[in-house]
Amino acid sequence: MFGYRVPAPDEAMLISGGRRGLGGAPFRVVTGHGKFVVPFFRKTRFLSLAMCESEVTETCVTKQGIALHVRAVIAFKVGNDQESIINAGQRFLSDQEQMSVLTGRIFAGHLRAIIGSMTVEEIVTERQKLAAEVLDTSKVEMAKIGLIVDSLQIQSIDDGDTGYIAAMSAPHKAAIQRQAQIAQAQATQASAEAEQAAARKQAEYARQTAVVQAEYSAEVDRAQAQASQAGPLAQAHAQQEVLDAQTELAQRQAQLRQQQLVAEVVKPAEAEAERVRILAAAEAQRMKIQAEAAASYDRVALDRMLIDQLPQIVKEAAGGLAGANVNVLNGADGLGEIAAGLVSQGLTILDSVRQNLSGPDASDRRPGPEENKNSGLLQLRSGKEQRSDDGPVDMD
Repeated sequence: MFGYRVPAPDEAMLISGGRRGLGGAPFRVVTGHGKFVVPFFRKTRFLSLAMCESEVTETCVTKQGIALHVRAVIAFKVGNDQESIINAGQRFLSDQEQMSVLTGRIFAGHLRAIIGSMTVEEIVTERQKLAAEVLDTSKVEMAKIGLIVDSLQIQSIDDGDTGYIAAMSAPHKAAIQRQAQIAQAQATQASAEAEQAAARKQAEYARQTAVVQAEYSAEVDRAQAQASQAGPLAQAHAQQEVLDAQTELAQRQAQLRQQQLVAEVVKPAEAEAERVRILAAAEAQRMKIQAEAAASYDRVALDRMLIDQLPQIVKEAAGGLAGANVNVLNGADGLGEIAAGLVSQGLTILDSVRQNLSGPDASDRRPGPEENKNSGLLQLRSGKEQRSDDGPVDMD
């Protein structure tokens, strides 16, 4: 925008014209923000707030009167407060390069003053102290012109051709060399002692090795002597142990062979015999059952055949009586007894046939009361028949 000005981050904008600034300064200070400036009535200038560097190379005389060439570097800048900006702006705004020149001159003077109050030894050994004293003495003066010093570094100190610093360092060099020689001698002595200790250890090791070897040789000799003395006895013991081991091995082999024979021969033979016995018993039982079934079937068939023939037998017996001259004395009762006798005779004949076909055991069976009765009736009928032949029998 026309008339609006903004300073850079490392700049301070100085606006002159119009009302005055802080403390009656002829300009106003603006940093960090913009400002509208009326053209033709206001004038704007910029003052750098960036870091600046000044190098100082100065010949200074020490307290001992020895000239030293000192080289130092100063890092400084304009202060950030408005008072420092106003002081620096009033002095360096038209020629800001003069800040480095003026700062170098100021520090050169302070270096000469402070080095003049110190010895070479102090300057060389306490260089940081020198820099701190120079900063402290220049701080007030630098603040008056609006500058602040960030750091001061003493880069080099040289005495030229006088050789004072070299002479000053000679005792230290000699001491260092002496310490180095002592250290070297100590190292050599330590090395020699170490070598001697190693040699002693080696000798002791050799002696102990010889002693051990001698003891070992003596032990071997004693063992060999004992072995030569106990050779036959040891051999006999060894042979006995071998025989014992062989005997035990033979016994174990015999036991294993016996177990093998039992497993391979006896057990299978016993199993086969048991199988044959079981099969024979089963076959005998089967034949017995078949025989009993056949015998039972034959008896049943015979009984049935005889039962079927019983009426024919009775009929034939009755036919024999039909042609006989039989007299029945007691009427119907007598006739019933004759019929019962005929049936009884038929049963007796049936039982006799069955006993003859059943086997010898059936002949031993005694006839029961009913059979005896039937037998009596048969004998009675035979008697009657005999009597009937002698003459007729009257039947009432």
